Amino acid sequence: MATDISRVQQVIGELQEIIEEFPQLRKREEYIEKVSYFVHQEDSTQKMLNMGVLYALENISMEEPDWTFVAARIHLKKLYREAAKNRNNETGQPYGSLYELIEQLTGMGIYDRSLLRTYSNAEIKELESVIDSDQDHKFTYIGIRTLADRYLAQSHEGSVYELPQERFMIVAMTLLSREPKEKRLSLVKEAYWAMSNLYMTVATPTLANAGKSYGQLSSCFIDTMEDSLRGIYDSTTDAATLSKGGGGIAVYLGKIRSLGSEIKGFKGNSSGIIPWAKLLNQTAVSVDQLGQRKGAIAIYYNVFGKDLFSFLDAKLNNGDERQRVHDLFLGLCIPDLFMEKTEARDDWYLFDPYMVKKIMGYELDDYYDEVPGEGSFRQKYEECVRAADQGYFGEKGSGGYDVVPAIEIFKRIMRSQLETGVPYMFYRDTVNRANPNKHEGMIYCSNLCTEIAQNGSATTVEEEITEDGKIMITKRPGDYVTCNLSSISLARAVKADVLERLVPIQVRMLDNVIDLNENRIEVKQAVLTNQKYRAIGLGTFGLHHLLALEGIRWESEEAVQYNDELYEKINYLTIKASNELAKEKGSYPAFKESDWETGTYFEQRGYQSEKWLKLKEEIQTSGIRNAWLLAVAPNATTSLIANSTASVDPIFKKEYSEEKKDFKIPVTAPDLTPQTNWYYKSAYEVDQHFSIKQNAARQKHVDQSISFNFYVKSTIKAKELLDLHMTAWKSGLKTTYYTRSTSVSELEDCESCSS
Repeated sequence: MATDISRVQQVIGELQEIIEEFPQLRKREEYIEKVSYFVHQEDSTQKMLNMGVLYALENISMEEPDWTFVAARIHLKKLYREAAKNRNNETGQPYGSLYELIEQLTGMGIYDRSLLRTYSNAEIKELESVIDSDQDHKFTYIGIRTLADRYLAQSHEGSVYELPQERFMIVAMTLLSREPKEKRLSLVKEAYWAMSNLYMTVATPTLANAGKSYGQLSSCFIDTMEDSLRGIYDSTTDAATLSKGGGGIAVYLGKIRSLGSEIKGFKGNSSGIIPWAKLLNQTAVSVDQLGQRKGAIAIYYNVFGKDLFSFLDAKLNNGDERQRVHDLFLGLCIPDLFMEKTEARDDWYLFDPYMVKKIMGYELDDYYDEVPGEGSFRQKYEECVRAADQGYFGEKGSGGYDVVPAIEIFKRIMRSQLETGVPYMFYRDTVNRANPNKHEGMIYCSNLCTEIAQNGSATTVEEEITEDGKIMITKRPGDYVTCNLSSISLARAVKADVLERLVPIQVRMLDNVIDLNENRIEVKQAVLTNQKYRAIGLGTFGLHHLLALEGIRWESEEAVQYNDELYEKINYLTIKASNELAKEKGSYPAFKESDWETGTYFEQRGYQSEKWLKLKEEIQTSGIRNAWLLAVAPNATTSLIANSTASVDPIFKKEYSEEKKDFKIPVTAPDLTPQTNWYYKSAYEVDQHFSIKQNAARQKHVDQSISFNFYVKSTIKAKELLDLHMTAWKSGLKTTYYTRSTSVSELEDCESCSS
C-alpha cells in the first residue's frame, strides 16, 4: 500500500507540536529527523505513531528522563483516535460526550445500569464539564500504558472506548453514588479532583471494576480455615469465588491438625497442612482473576505448629515435589517468646493444634502476650511444654509435639527467605496488643501483602433435615476479613499541601466501597464482616520520591523524624475524617467497648496534645465510622500510574526497564534532576537499619500494618539477616513483607555514594 503523504505530514506535524512543549530536551531535532525518515515507510497512522513512541523511548535516560512524557503524549494520541473512532466522536476534541459513552457501554454490558439510574443527563453533562484532558499530560509512558492496558473500559474484543479522565470520573461517580442528592455532585467533583491530580489512587479492583457490570471493589480477603473436612473445602470454595472476582486471598492454616495426628480417634491418619495447601495452590492457578492474571493466595502458619518445617520448605526448588506449593505465598505467625528463645539459643516446642485442643482443652493460637515479656500466650505455651515433658502428648517427634533449637528454626526461615523471598513475618503479640478491637476477637494473621491486621475467625457449617424432608445447611459466619484500600501519593499531596482537603474525601470514598460491595462480594460472611467493622485501609506511596524532593537523605535521623511527624498528621486527619463520618452516618456496629470508645487507643500511643485530646473526646461522644483506618500497601502498579515510588520503599534503581509480555519500557526515578539524583540511593545500598527506624516511626501511627520489605545482597551473612529480623521485632514492627535479595551478578556500585 502506498504511503499517504498528507497523513505522514499530519503525523510529523503532531509530533513536532509535542516536541516543542519540551524545549529542555537536547535531541529534539535529531528525533524529528529520524522519525520523519522512518514514518514514510509506514502505511497507517497507528504505525507512524508507534514509531514516534519507539524513538522517544530510545532517548529516555537519567540525563533526559522527560522523553517518557513525549512517548506518553504520542500514546495518548493513539488512544484518543481509537476511542473517537469507536464512539463516533467527530468533534475533534480528545474527549466526547460522557453521557453517550455511559449509554453506549451500558448497552454493551460493560457498565452497570445503576449509573444511568442514579445520574440524570443534566448531572452527567455537568460532571463532563469538569473533565480536564490536560490532566492526561501528568502521565509517564509506563503510567499511561499501565492504565490503558489494564483499567480503561474496553469492548469484549479489546477496543478502547473509555479515556483516562473518564475512568477517574466513573470511579468518582460510582463511589459517591449513594450520597444524598443535594451534595452528591460536589462530592463527585471533589473525588475527581483528588484522582485526576494524582494526589491519590484507588486500589486495583476499584480502579478496574468501579462502574462496570462485573467484579468487586475490595483488594483482598483473609479467611480462617476450620479444622474439619467440610470447613477446609468450604474455605477453598470461598477462596476460588473471591479470586474469580479479582481479590487476593490469605488463608490461616494454624488450626489444621498436623501430619500424623489422629482423625476420629485413629492415630497417624492426618496428612497435615501440605495437601490442603496444594489444594489452594491448584485453586490459585485454575481460577484466574477475570482473565487478567492467575489468582494470588497466601497461607499463614504458626511458628509453634508441628508442620512448621514442611511449611518452610514448601516453596523451595529442591526436594519432594509432592510437598511443594510454588504458586502460593507463605507467612509465618511469630510470638515474642519465640524471638526470645532464638536470641537465648533455647529449645522451642512445636505442637499439633488438634492434640493441644484435645489434651489441654484450649487452642494455643487463641492467646497472645498482653504486655511485652508476660501474658497469656507464654503461660499457655509453658503449660503445654510441661504436659509434653510429662508424656501427655506421646513420643517426641512421632507424637503430638517436637522439640527443636529455636535458632535452627530461624536458620530454616532465613534459608527460605533468601531462596524464595518468603515467609513473611507476622509478629502476632505486637499486632494484637495494638488491636483497637480486641474486645471482639483475635488477629491471627495478615493478608497477601502484610499490611492488614483485623480480627478473624472460622466459619462453621451445620446441617439438619427439616420436617418436610429437606436438608438445611446453616453457616455460622466467622470474621472474614475484607481489605478496602486506597493510597495517598505523598510527593504530590504533601508538596501541594492538600492533605487536609484530600483525606476526608478519600475516607468517604473508602467507606462507600463497603456498601457498594454488598451485592458484589459473593462470600456472604465477608459482607457481614465488612458491615460489622467497616474497616478501611488508607495508605501511602511515594515516600522516597517525597524525601528526594525535600532533600532528605534516607539514612538520616532527619528522615526518621520526618516520617514520625508526617504519619502522625495523616493518622490524625484520617481519624478525624472517620469521626466526622460517624456524626453523619453512625459508628461501626462493634464500636462499643473498643479502644476507640474507651480512649485506650490514644493513651497507648501517647497522643496527649490538645488537638488529640479534643479528638479523643469527640470520638467517645460521637463515635468513629471505621474500626480500622490505616494500612500501607505495596502499590507497585498504582505508583507507576501516578509516576511515583512504590509504598514506603527506596527505589531499586534510578534507571531500569519495566518488563511487559513482549517488550521493555525504560523507566527513571520520578522527578530525577541533578538536585534529586543524590537522594535516590538504591534499596540494596541503603542501611536496612535506617529503613527499620523509619518504619518503626510510621508504625506507631498506623493502626494496621505496613508492607515493609528487606533489601539484602545475596552475600549477606546469616547473623546479619538475623540481626535485621531481631531489630525489626524489637523496634515494634508488626510485619515484614518480602526479603528481597540480589544475585552477585546484579550488584553494581552505588551511584549515590559515588557521586
